[in-house]
Amino acid sequence: MLPLQPQIGKHYPYGSTRVPSVRERQQGVILPDYYFMPKVKTNSSAKKRFKVTATGEISYQKPFKRHILTKKSTKRKRAMRVKGVVGAPNKDFVMRLLRLK
Repeated sequence: MLPLQPQIGKHYPYGSTRVPSVRERQQGVILPDYYFMPKVKTNSSAKKRFKVTATGEISYQKPFKRHILTKKSTKRKRAMRVKGVVGAPNKDFVMRLLRLK
């Protein structure tokens, strides 16, 4: 059998993906799309609000625990200490925001 040869340009039909330097570029020439990889960004607000546990559940902090605590009962404040878990209907959406899916 023949040894496997690396296929040059398999994923990039025009060969190298090196972006030309400023001196090589001509003014007014637009570079093709295959020079640039698309960016995949995590939602910044989601990464601050949600944490993924070791078991794969997504937890969050319960709301209404920051201020105006005097009128809230002790039982209610104690319940807000416990981390919340994202339910099944919203889990796919939160995972997409965190780029886990």
